[in-house]
Amino acid sequence: MSSPLYIRMHAADNVAIVANDGGLPAGTVFADGLRLVNAIPQGHKVALEDLAEGAEVRRYDVVIGYALQALPRGSWVNERVLRMPAAPELQGLPMATHKPPALAPLTGHTFEGYRNADGSVGTRNILAITTTVQCVSGVVDTAVQRIKSELLPRYPQVDDVVGLEHSYGCGVAIDAPDAIIPIRTLRNISSNPNFGGEVMVVSLGCEKLQPERLLPQAEAPLLPMTRLTAAPALPVAALDVVCLQAEEHVGFMSMIDSIVRQADVHLQRLNLRRRETVPVSELVVGVQCGGSDAFSGVTANPAVGFATDLLVRAGASVMFSEVTEVRDGIDQLTARASTPEVAQAMIDQMAWYDAYLARGLADRSANTTPGNKKGGLSNIVEKAMGSIVKSGSTPITGVLAPGEKLREKGLIYAATPASDFICGTLQLAAGMNLHVFTTGRGTPYGLAACPVIKVATRSDLARRWHDLMDVNAGRIADGEASIEDMGWELFRLMLDVASGKKKTWAEHWKLHNALVLFNPAPVT
Repeated sequence: MSSPLYIRMHAADNVAIVANDGGLPAGTVFADGLRLVNAIPQGHKVALEDLAEGAEVRRYDVVIGYALQALPRGSWVNERVLRMPAAPELQGLPMATHKPPALAPLTGHTFEGYRNADGSVGTRNILAITTTVQCVSGVVDTAVQRIKSELLPRYPQVDDVVGLEHSYGCGVAIDAPDAIIPIRTLRNISSNPNFGGEVMVVSLGCEKLQPERLLPQAEAPLLPMTRLTAAPALPVAALDVVCLQAEEHVGFMSMIDSIVRQADVHLQRLNLRRRETVPVSELVVGVQCGGSDAFSGVTANPAVGFATDLLVRAGASVMFSEVTEVRDGIDQLTARASTPEVAQAMIDQMAWYDAYLARGLADRSANTTPGNKKGGLSNIVEKAMGSIVKSGSTPITGVLAPGEKLREKGLIYAATPASDFICGTLQLAAGMNLHVFTTGRGTPYGLAACPVIKVATRSDLARRWHDLMDVNAGRIADGEASIEDMGWELFRLMLDVASGKKKTWAEHWKLHNALVLFNPAPVT
């Protein structure tokens, strides 16, 4: 890309972003005669007309701010010269008013997945070890390393063993109303489709979050180191609990031996599973962005949005999330709701999160990071407009509160914080079996429980992080591919990754972070 180039998202916009790698110097002249007053970094905005002090600044045909000073045509427009608009009110919004033409069903596409007893389908075959409290994390981590080295090689059909470690379980107000959020999150993650219905728990013994509270079960006889119970709420035949404080544990290695012994039972069952051909409708895809830049809403997120439409047309479930990163577009979302009830459910989630932020003396402006701003995003309004694009164009058919489990197909709004790993954790709890993550600044984000496809917004990032990014959506800005081309490429890659035919770079390097439970309840 040698000629000066800017990208304007809508004909009504009075700013555009500089597309050239490395940005452009002052004095650069574009093909239409626009001359840069200032040097402008890549992804940052240039004024397409003279902007008076107080004038509206529009991108995506949305007011993203007001000029704090007069800005001549060709000026650099950034967060330092903009006043952010107030958050939109949650009253008087359009409720299920947008009725787009129905898209034709997409047929003939399948993938190879693991069918579970409850009807769900996994894209991976993983043994997960649930923990009730952070105190056991070190023990579980040691046990997992031993299981991987000693047992996993005997079971070639099992992809991995992961410890569901977290920082919850004790020292918290566990009876507070909001405590239901972290509890149901961990409960629902334990039955994620990628775990094959095998639930194994490691407990300390004295924690507030007892196994019976985390995973309510019918009573059954106690066996040494193991409680076997019926599991009406979980797709498992039996629930195993290893309690570290049990009297039969004498010394550290006896705890490790117990965990390894119990894991072997589950691994034997998981190793009997085989992939089978299933329709695309069995995919539960979570879409998310992190380390976003001004290209996120130009390249990667529109490509993901196109792929989202393809998935919905094929009968799959797609979740988009991140409350603060869609809050400024709530009018767009409520208009797209399939029913007024779905629209109201979205409003309720926004209102709850507004109150949560207010309790912490914060607001939505706290979302935008230094990296976002360096990448050209001036504020959360601009960031939100690019974030929403991941959801595609189909009606929004359902809403999930944090930690809830998905029960329906279609495009779903799963309310989560915007923090990458909290969002990913909550999407796992909802039942996500495949993850798509877009980034402009770059992040080594990964989840042990689910394959993560990483989509770069810029070709420069894709070149530098060539062994971390799975898809280069920067080709759109380079003029080498259309949004539709990239959407179809991503869709086909999702089927290959879901089938185990391809591994993501995050899987290749085994990149993942610990789960992060969203706990709005007090810590005691």
